[in-house]
Amino acid sequence: MIRDSQNNSKEAIIQDFVLFGALGDLSLRKLLPALYQLELSKLLDKYLVIHCVIRESISIDELHEKIKSSIKLRLPEGGLNENVWKDFIARIRCTKVDLEEPVEYNKLKKILKNNSTITYYFALPPRLFDAVCDNLYSEGIINKGTKIVVEKPIGEDYKSSQKINDKLTNYFEEEYIYRIDHYLGKETVQNLIALRFSNPILSNMWNSKSIEYVEITAAETIGIEGRWGYYDGVGQMKDMVQSHLLQLLCLVAMEPPTRLNYRSISHEKVELLNAIEPITEDIIRAQYTEGEESGREVTGYLNEDGANNKSDTETYVCMRVEVSNWRWSGTPFYLRTGKRLAKKVTEIVIHFKPDQHFIFDEDQEHLSGNSLIITLQPREGISIELLTKDQGIEKGMRLRKDPLHLDFVESQKVPRIPDAYEKLLLEILNSEQRLFVSREEVELSWKWCDQAIQISKQPSQQLHHYSAGSNGPDVAKEMVQKYGHLWHEDR
Repeated sequence: MIRDSQNNSKEAIIQDFVLFGALGDLSLRKLLPALYQLELSKLLDKYLVIHCVIRESISIDELHEKIKSSIKLRLPEGGLNENVWKDFIARIRCTKVDLEEPVEYNKLKKILKNNSTITYYFALPPRLFDAVCDNLYSEGIINKGTKIVVEKPIGEDYKSSQKINDKLTNYFEEEYIYRIDHYLGKETVQNLIALRFSNPILSNMWNSKSIEYVEITAAETIGIEGRWGYYDGVGQMKDMVQSHLLQLLCLVAMEPPTRLNYRSISHEKVELLNAIEPITEDIIRAQYTEGEESGREVTGYLNEDGANNKSDTETYVCMRVEVSNWRWSGTPFYLRTGKRLAKKVTEIVIHFKPDQHFIFDEDQEHLSGNSLIITLQPREGISIELLTKDQGIEKGMRLRKDPLHLDFVESQKVPRIPDAYEKLLLEILNSEQRLFVSREEVELSWKWCDQAIQISKQPSQQLHHYSAGSNGPDVAKEMVQKYGHLWHEDR
């Protein structure tokens, strides 16, 4: 059972939340701190038990200390509420299970309550999904209403994603399968729905008649952070484009859903994915070389620890995407994402078409046209750039760009913006799927991405390079410039 926002109790339902991979990076860095924040906000009920499934021997006290240290790292100094912490650890259990040994699952069967609603959260490598699903089923601890949560990557291509989804649907009903893309839990991503469909001033202009082009950017300053073994087999296309960027594209470009629910939203995203044209050109892959990040020298990708110096895996990708439907025909979407770039930012920039007749000085015509900037990180907010007169009687009618800015923290006087996982975990516990990804979305995304990867690796397609700490390769600028466009930071 979950308390609602007014702390009124609904009908009591015992819940067992089983976290596989509880000592992994995802669990310690994101999931357990998010559950603590839900406890702090009084959004977890006393009937919820959190079972931490681990693969190594550790005492419950040691587990508590690991969790506490991880949570404190993500709070302001002195931010841990000891009373809340006591309530939180009181619901935590620890069970050591060898996930590939069927007999080990009897330990779980003994501690899960017969009348409880069970949620299995797989914070695990996808290679373990098969074994864990088979063993849970064999032990008889999957019921009709049992929920399963799986993290991306759901497969490494279209065929493997089908295989994983087949396994999940063998044992769990689709309405109880929660496929996570954590971007969908971000407040600003959810605000895309409100922004687009509750503001006529925007919804009436949200089409190719008014919008010239759209940028979707996810840039990171960090490198691969010691994850060479994982990352080199994936690359930026599979790690970021297939899930995060295509999901953002769906929310920006999809048609209005008939209802604000999972089925309606997923239906429109599927329609949009079907309307994305296959990539034939205008796709750029690049790899970072040595450079500077925050004033310090950093190594190139091929010189990272454990690197294969012949690798052609991309750490940056940029592409021009076209959507073939009545709303977007003729309006390109530029997607780019990379590591070791100049600044960390995830944003969507909508470039509106300028008026056909420009009455001001010709040398300022490049300023014409407004831009709507939706920032997901580092600080969530929305701004629109307007042209105004440069103040001063000596400046005549010279123009300048000024932003009208909405900062969610400042404007709504909230102490903090919740982490995406807080919202997603709350939705799971409340059996709401609106912020999750359907099987069809996953497989269509992979099918499109597989084709784009094939095109990007043809002999005619060069692997480019860029210095760490830069904005990426110069050819990315050249690609948009040949269509008469500029990246937002170059305008």
